[in-house]
Amino acid sequence: MSPTLVILLVGSLVAASCALVGSFLVLRKLALLGDAISHSVLPGIAIAFFLTGDRAPLPMVLGAGALGVLTVFLVELFHRSRRLKEDAAIGVVFPALFSLGVILISRYAAQVDLDLDCVLYGEIAYTPWDLVFWGSRSFGPKALWVTGGVLALNALFVATFYKELKISTFDPELAGSLGFSPTLLHYALMTAVSLTVVGSFESVGAILVVAMLVVPPATAFLLTDRLSRMLILAVALGIVSAISGYWLARWWDCSIAGAMAVVAGTLFVLALTLSPRYGLLGRLLTHRRLRERLAGQLVLLHLQQGEARLPVTLLERRFGWSRGRFQRTLRRLARAGWIEKGRDGLRLTTAGADFLDSTGGSHLAHRL
Repeated sequence: MSPTLVILLVGSLVAASCALVGSFLVLRKLALLGDAISHSVLPGIAIAFFLTGDRAPLPMVLGAGALGVLTVFLVELFHRSRRLKEDAAIGVVFPALFSLGVILISRYAAQVDLDLDCVLYGEIAYTPWDLVFWGSRSFGPKALWVTGGVLALNALFVATFYKELKISTFDPELAGSLGFSPTLLHYALMTAVSLTVVGSFESVGAILVVAMLVVPPATAFLLTDRLSRMLILAVALGIVSAISGYWLARWWDCSIAGAMAVVAGTLFVLALTLSPRYGLLGRLLTHRRLRERLAGQLVLLHLQQGEARLPVTLLERRFGWSRGRFQRTLRRLARAGWIEKGRDGLRLTTAGADFLDSTGGSHLAHRL
């Protein structure tokens, strides 16, 4: 298997596994918790090394995973005290745990290579050469096995508890009344997030993991209102970011993980700008159409309450609009057949009067 294909596969597997659990973090407004877990696992790595005296992957993963769950527990504990909001609790917990990890390593393991730069920044370009051996036989890159296993576990978890996750995310009280514990499901989800972070950051680094946990799901959130579609879109956007980021990194000769995160951020900006329903451009057009419809409603109601015919210049002065806006409004009303222009001014047509009489103007904005 070529190194390029390995890097693309690892990046895609990480993006997909992060998107599955990250979608629920975004919906639950816990996006920063992924960042907290990715940094607070550091003392778990240090403690696992002290207990085993070895840098074997399994103890490191178990230690880091345990600290990830502890992070979630402490955040929930402080939040439930009602003295701190959730974002403040996250801001208290993860710097403290991260600092503890730095102190432990600098004080007691300064001469040991725990590869912290790899943990925090990662270098996905090295994954094709970190192989798994059984005796003298190679079974391929370790990162493919680890990230593939994480994706399989996350997919199994989401598929098995999809309905429960959906209900507890949008209505925790309903979830409790249906007989399953939202708190237990919350900790199960946070455990999945911890395993995802720990299983991925050795290959790609914590920074890219945090980006993939949040950015593709946030982008998908702007594009759909259905959870199932959001999950599919988040996974697809994450994979597109990983593949496009790799080729962008080769073109710019820069960090692969950084380029993947940049592409993910670019897709988010495009969705934020161009999304038909929630994008900035879509909202701008919606507001403009609403303003034009309300302007037409005001003119019609004014003609109904006024004289038989009103001069255009008089109406223009009364409304105080720009000449261009006033003329556009008149053209739309004339095309609808609700006003009629004459030499002596504007007149409300029979169709316009009948329409106002039948609806009272309440549905006029939907017809203009």
